[in-house]
Amino acid sequence: MSAQTAEEHALAELLVESLNLEDVNAGEIDPEAPLFNTGLGLDSIDALELALAIGKKYGFQLRSDSEDNQRIFASLRALSAHVQANKTT
Repeated sequence: MSAQTAEEHALAELLVESLNLEDVNAGEIDPEAPLFNTGLGLDSIDALELALAIGKKYGFQLRSDSEDNQRIFASLRALSAHVQANKTT
C-alpha cells in the first residue's frame, strides 16, 4: 500500500464519515486500490452520496452522467486528484 497524501487522507475521512463506513479506518484506505467492487466495495448509491458530500465540502458538482466518472472514481488517488483540480472552497 502506498502512503496517502494529506489531501487523500482528508478525502478518505470524508468518505468514511459520509458513507458511515464504521469498519473502515480512513488512514488504512489504499489510495491506489479500487473504490468499487473488489476494492473498498462501494456501489452506485455510495457514489451518489459521496458526490453530494464532495459537493458540499469542496464547492463543485460531480455529475452522475459524466463519461469520466469511471476514471474519477477509480481510486482514492484519482478522486483526490480530481477534487484538487476542481475545488472552489
